Amino acid sequence: MNPVFKFLLRLASSPRIDIQEDYQWVRKIQKFFSGVPTARYRTLDEKIYSVKNEHEIPVRIFYPKIKKHPEPILYVHGGGWVIGDIDYYTRACVNIADHLGRVVYSVDYRLAPENPFPAGLDDVYRVAEVLLTPLEDSEEEDWVIMGDSAGGNLAAVVSMLLRDRKKAMPKKQVLIYPLTYWDHTENSPFESVRTNGYDYGMTIKKIQGFMELYGPDMSERKSPMISPLMAEDLTHLPETFIITAEFDPLRDEGEAYGKALRKAGNKVKIHRVLDSVHGFINYPAFTEPVEETLKEIADFLKN
Repeated sequence: MNPVFKFLLRLASSPRIDIQEDYQWVRKIQKFFSGVPTARYRTLDEKIYSVKNEHEIPVRIFYPKIKKHPEPILYVHGGGWVIGDIDYYTRACVNIADHLGRVVYSVDYRLAPENPFPAGLDDVYRVAEVLLTPLEDSEEEDWVIMGDSAGGNLAAVVSMLLRDRKKAMPKKQVLIYPLTYWDHTENSPFESVRTNGYDYGMTIKKIQGFMELYGPDMSERKSPMISPLMAEDLTHLPETFIITAEFDPLRDEGEAYGKALRKAGNKVKIHRVLDSVHGFINYPAFTEPVEETLKEIADFLKN
């Protein structure tokens, strides 16, 4: 790993950063560096209403430069259920849309701690239910659900809920370094939590802080609705591609989820991006981890 980059990661890993105290400050920084999409992006902002019409759920649609495939993507952004939004993820969604040649729908779900579990999950499920349900006299579309980090977690859980409620399901799911388990302390059963949890930007202290803001109740955090690896039934889920990062605390639990899906009879591909850290999907398109990931996703969706 580049020494300068590793030094910057160590700065970002400072124990003085307390996500439970500093999440609003982090949001402001993200907002400063994102802004609204410019005219050079091909986007359309829409909204979907919650089940009881209590609130609107913003959805930003990204159109590729050249549309190569009809199957659209529902993208769920990361950020520990606490930070991140469709503005901050504009670059990532543009990269995905242009490289894969597919329309991308990005959902701006409610964030914790103002709206803890299950608010964000309910929003993503509602958007998935509306978009994936075909209109009368129209054929069902082959959707792909995709998400990174906490967004990968939400995508995985939404797929299970769609299955359980007998709704239209995505044909495939792509989970990028997803969070799948509840324990990110030294007691975690996953070695990557201990080896990668201190010096690579995303520390175990931050992960635990995110989880406590999203799911204050420990019993909720241990449920499959927050920790899909705890699910008793993982059968009949979409064909899955799980992407992990070599120096990510979440690496092992993401790969363990893929193995559990495979054991339950699902088609699963697992790919580890070497010399990479958590959060790389937001890097510029020309960086090696992003180039490698988008190529691997394109190959997965073709087959």
